[in-house]
Amino acid sequence: MKLLVVEDETKLADYLRKGLTEEGFVVDLAHNGIDGLHLASELAYDLIVLDGMLPGIDGLAVLAALRQSKQTPVLMLTARGQVEDRVKGLQGGADDYLVKPFAFSELVARIHVLLRRGAAAQAAPETTTLRMADLELDLIRRRATRAGQRLDLTAKEFNLLSLLLRRQGEVLSRTELASQVWDMNFDSETNVVEVAIRRLRLKLDQPFDQPLLHTVRGMGYVLESRAP
Repeated sequence: MKLLVVEDETKLADYLRKGLTEEGFVVDLAHNGIDGLHLASELAYDLIVLDGMLPGIDGLAVLAALRQSKQTPVLMLTARGQVEDRVKGLQGGADDYLVKPFAFSELVARIHVLLRRGAAAQAAPETTTLRMADLELDLIRRRATRAGQRLDLTAKEFNLLSLLLRRQGEVLSRTELASQVWDMNFDSETNVVEVAIRRLRLKLDQPFDQPLLHTVRGMGYVLESRAP
């Protein structure tokens, strides 16, 4: 399990990294909000331990920015024990709150609780319907509709659209699409991805006013609803 600790008190941060490493975790450290937000946004963590009072960007601002794109469990630390402070953190998207000073054993226990909760959520039955704007995919009946109109997709087009919709807002490269949808290593001489994207776009976007499938030059493709 990989954790990120964002804590500006150097001694406490080093103590937490040492203790959590001894507990079997892989731990990255950040000593300010800017670095913490960058690491949290760019890398994958199983849980983030986030101090509420940080230089650069405070913990609540880091949490708010993070929650726009990720749902990584966050355990907030604070030197302030007032109820209103804890409420602000929890309402801002924190999964748990721990007031300083705290016992290390309690921190570890709370981390394990959050990790178990996250594992249970992942093990829950997956949704059978994916939606974005006026687009809807029924994964059981393998049926796609937009604005109530049926989209006549091939099996590969449905799989491609399903992948893009599951990861909506994320730019996916041709290499990843080829690997995930066609189970093949990407060959620069092969235009299978471009052809499939072009055909999918004709069915998904051409009959409608607002395009959903976008090309990001030099990077890949993204499915997202953009303001006109």
